[in-house]
Amino acid sequence: MLLLSALVFFLSSIAVSAQASDPLRKYTISAPGINATFIPYGARLTNLYVNDKNGDPQDVVLGFDDSADYVRNDQTVHTYLGPVVGRYANRIRNGTFTVQGVTSHIPENDNMGHDTLHGGKIGYDQRNWTVVSANSTSVTFSLLDQAFEGFPGNVLTFATYTVSAGPRWTSRLVSIPLDEPTPIMLANHVYWNLGAFVDPAGSSVLNNTLHMPYAARYIRIDNIEVPTGGIGTVDGTFLDFTSPKQIGRDIQSATNNCGYNCTGYDNAFILDRPRSSSPDSTDLSQLTLSSNSTGIQLDIFTNQQSLQIYTCDNTNGTIPVKQSQQHGDNTTYVEKYGCIVIEAQQWIDGVNHPEWGQDQYQIYTVDSEPAVVFAQHDFSIVGQ
Repeated sequence: MLLLSALVFFLSSIAVSAQASDPLRKYTISAPGINATFIPYGARLTNLYVNDKNGDPQDVVLGFDDSADYVRNDQTVHTYLGPVVGRYANRIRNGTFTVQGVTSHIPENDNMGHDTLHGGKIGYDQRNWTVVSANSTSVTFSLLDQAFEGFPGNVLTFATYTVSAGPRWTSRLVSIPLDEPTPIMLANHVYWNLGAFVDPAGSSVLNNTLHMPYAARYIRIDNIEVPTGGIGTVDGTFLDFTSPKQIGRDIQSATNNCGYNCTGYDNAFILDRPRSSSPDSTDLSQLTLSSNSTGIQLDIFTNQQSLQIYTCDNTNGTIPVKQSQQHGDNTTYVEKYGCIVIEAQQWIDGVNHPEWGQDQYQIYTVDSEPAVVFAQHDFSIVGQ
């Protein structure tokens, strides 16, 4: 206990003493075959370049050229482009939960006040993180959450992003509660388009091939996408990606699957690793995504037990793509199904479903292990 206290004090000192930085300043890190850019506002990924099948670098994430546009977006449509979301990612039914007999109520910022989304009205995505360390291949941000949005207690979080040969991008989110028991569930909220808008087919993810070999179950939701408590199986349904399948093959069957009167995917898939692995092991790829337009393939290795998949069902052609993704004479906008969000996290709203046995992965105390979200993103070329 004394060792843990000393560690927390040391880490807090680092975070507090680090000089405050311009929240919109860009930090670029690079390694052979990859470079990525981040800003402190939301500890946010703004650009990620990897080479396509022709050896040309392509920016495969959505965002804005002007960092100030992220602030403007958050103040209007609030699409969560590229940040860390928390203190509790995804949804909390009625914005309410009870931990060790203490009930907390978080602002209900989703579905006209029926649930909390991504940590409340001002989540981690709208916070100005502090740059603790930065070099040519890695950058670390910190955030001291002083009971933001009504969550219990104070939490210190570090987000470390590293690129390396492979090419590979690794994200490590480490959260330490400083006083009270609290739920913690963070996630990177990146909008991907591996086709990088290089051609008409590359402007949509419907032709992308998605494979989640261990996602045989999913969390059932109601018509506002809040878990009902039920667990479903994907076998024989449009949700089955346990074998490689184009995203668009069954998407028209996914009516009311992503909320009322919505067609597309916005689902939490449960990762049931094989017996040769373990529930939080990072030894196996949990997701493979690829684009024929660029030949770029992404494999994700994570210690989390769920993947939330959102196929940009609500994008409507009002957000222009970045200059790096303009490949024609006319401005390209992000249309419906023009991207995919992959959130590595624990089970959505698990804090309100103790019957799922998720408490050890979602409730943290001063004498527990820290909350760690590890996600490794490996890039390659299809067939190579």
